[in-house]
Amino acid sequence: MAKWQHLGDALPVKPAWASRTQDFWAPHVARVEGRYLLYYSAKPDAALDDPARGLCLAVATSERPEGPFTDIGAPLLCGPGFVNIDPMLFDDPATGKRLLYWGSGFAPIKVQELTADGLAFAPGSVAIDLVAPVPTDDPANYRRLIEGVWVTYREGWYYLFFSGDNCCGPKAHYAVMVARSRSATGPFEVKPDNGGVILAASPGWIAPGHNAIAETDARETLILYHAVDAARPRTRAQDEVNTRRIMLAAPLVWRDGWPVVEGSD
Repeated sequence: MAKWQHLGDALPVKPAWASRTQDFWAPHVARVEGRYLLYYSAKPDAALDDPARGLCLAVATSERPEGPFTDIGAPLLCGPGFVNIDPMLFDDPATGKRLLYWGSGFAPIKVQELTADGLAFAPGSVAIDLVAPVPTDDPANYRRLIEGVWVTYREGWYYLFFSGDNCCGPKAHYAVMVARSRSATGPFEVKPDNGGVILAASPGWIAPGHNAIAETDARETLILYHAVDAARPRTRAQDEVNTRRIMLAAPLVWRDGWPVVEGSD
């Protein structure tokens, strides 16, 4: 995972319901029933005429993991502000249920069951709140806003990674946190140490967060995330500070039933 090749746009044609907007956020790709689904967030065209409308969860399909993907034609769920962002699909090994996690916008992280094909929420299912934000301005608090969920299963525990509080800009203040549960739908307990934080700013890197977890061929667990290079925090001179985010990877180890970013302690 050291050398990467750019393959072009995953979603080269914007959906008809969001053809005139530019906000497309945080894709997550999963293989479902022999094809690939790309979950993402986008601002609908309706928001151009009605500012009260916010971002929508959406899904696109492809026969290949690299795309090109084609939107299914309508969003999964729309709502105010940027509550409906950062989707992540997870197949529960215990129940066989296909689940979608998402959330931000000063609201809780949520989960809801999907249909088997992953293209809609299951009939009769409801969204369940899992981890709530902590609305304080304490400098040690990264949970004023929470987002960027990633779920993994290990030895009977479901681990829910999430990030907060401000990813970028002049007030960048971001970190990765973790909670765990015996059930994919909670309740989740946030790691009791330091508000659940397992990865925060370090020398040279500002505002790390919005992670994924991957296993290498050598069975090493890696945490992948983005952070701002303190030596080059913007791409162009006119860009806002702390907006040039780089993807990084670090080894992840397990101690006493909790994940630890190797070298962070």
